[in-house]
Amino acid sequence: MEALQNDDYLKGRGAQINTHNKFFKNKYVTEHIEGLDEIFLENSATQIIESYPKKIISESDSPDLRFMRSINPYQGCEHGCIYCYARNAHEYWGYSAGLDFERKIIVKRNCAELLEKEFNNKNYIPAPIMLSGNTDCYQPLERKLKLTQSLLQVFLKYKHPISIISKNNLILRDLELLKELADQQLVNVAITINSLDETLRQKMEPRTVTASGRLKVIKLLSDAGVPVMLMCAPIIPGLNSDEMPKLIEQAAKNGAKAASFTLVRLNGAISEIFQDWIHKAYPDRAEKVLHGIASCHDGKLNDSQFGRRMRGDGKLAESIHQLFKLAVTKFMGENKLTTLRTDLFTPLNGKQLDLF
Repeated sequence: MEALQNDDYLKGRGAQINTHNKFFKNKYVTEHIEGLDEIFLENSATQIIESYPKKIISESDSPDLRFMRSINPYQGCEHGCIYCYARNAHEYWGYSAGLDFERKIIVKRNCAELLEKEFNNKNYIPAPIMLSGNTDCYQPLERKLKLTQSLLQVFLKYKHPISIISKNNLILRDLELLKELADQQLVNVAITINSLDETLRQKMEPRTVTASGRLKVIKLLSDAGVPVMLMCAPIIPGLNSDEMPKLIEQAAKNGAKAASFTLVRLNGAISEIFQDWIHKAYPDRAEKVLHGIASCHDGKLNDSQFGRRMRGDGKLAESIHQLFKLAVTKFMGENKLTTLRTDLFTPLNGKQLDLF
């Protein structure tokens, strides 16, 4: 799909194009300004697509991930973060990783029912589950659909450990549930903040909560006894890499006990989407930013090598890692969250598992 001109910039959307789905033989192109072609580039309303999977817990064997199990009640995300690695997964559903990712949201209505069914499988062994590992479980649609809330109720009912990552203050709606889980050492939360610059946030993450709003989330969760971690993700050389110390300092002041970060990588369709965006949003520094990203990934924007893809390598990546370590040592010290318990897990038959 051809890119829009700068004067047609789609405000409120991250991606400005609908990239070609690699699984499709044919593709759409815009050959005329007028006509039916317009429908594929217009800033249309969000569309909900129903999905009823047979299994809800996903398992990963990636050595780069902190979690092996995850649940994603939503696929696609209205937040519209331009860099999101989850964009590529939308192609498996038959959509584009570009605008489709932000306006065609797949919802799994039966997620809580499926989770409870898995917990009651006689062969199930509890281990922490990440909610979500792909798209934000507290994205705007959650306010209406309450799928994440229904999952939390199941986790609490069965006393099962859970980790949550989000950048939306909607998580505060479920503060009482989270507090009950935290009282039993069953939950920790990561709040993503990658910039304190509002102009940058509005362009890079157009439908997300402000940084000050997310800092407030960290404080309110921490005050309620919920362990909170700052996720600086992703760090983009030339855009937000210099903000890391201030981010860590502010998160620590608001109660965060730990921090982590990842370096941006532009795999698959994200490379085309990001390059189109950076040239429109920051034309004066686009090439410098792209060169910085490539210098952290062996000269390429795409990087799938385990151990390097999220950490990066080279002199620039090394300097970012050193900056992170210094800031964490200064403002957070131990940089550690409480270990989640698995021994409290209680299946429906009421018999607590003895795992030790």
